[in-house]
Amino acid sequence: MKIALDVDGVLADVIQSWLNYSNSIRQKISKHEVSDWDFWKKFQINRYDFYAELSSCWKNWISIPPTEENLSIFTKNLSELGQVDIVTARERSTDSFVKNWLKHHEISFDNYVSVIDGPMKSDLDYDVFIDDSPLNAMKIIQQNKKIILYSQPWNMNISENNIPRITNLSEAIEKIKLY
Repeated sequence: MKIALDVDGVLADVIQSWLNYSNSIRQKISKHEVSDWDFWKKFQINRYDFYAELSSCWKNWISIPPTEENLSIFTKNLSELGQVDIVTARERSTDSFVKNWLKHHEISFDNYVSVIDGPMKSDLDYDVFIDDSPLNAMKIIQQNKKIILYSQPWNMNISENNIPRITNLSEAIEKIKLY
């Protein structure tokens, strides 16, 4: 079993770090208002500014909270089911910060794979993807691959019955055991 595990929004709550920064320079936004993948549009935030700021948050990687407690235990348990690779879409300049974050939080994984754009993940050879992106989920499903969607406010509009959802990583372990 080859498992592709996403970082931003699944392991690392980087949007919370971005909100802390954004709320210090523009109108306040709460996490529940981040209800779409491209939510920055409804707040009149330039796309390039948003992605640059999000990447910049990784420079202070130590301040990025995990999405949930006990991630090290859950990723270790996932590793017992097969090969777990971190598969992330990001600027290459942030890779070292992400790797520091993963090490700091004792995240178990076999390989670190970085792609330029999220939907490119679907072209990779994995048995199951654990991701929070609605765009990635739809692309993965279109290629007849398995996805487990980590529930976040920005993916609640995905209502496909064939996309299993989880609210924490321990639920993924149970779903993968069924594959």
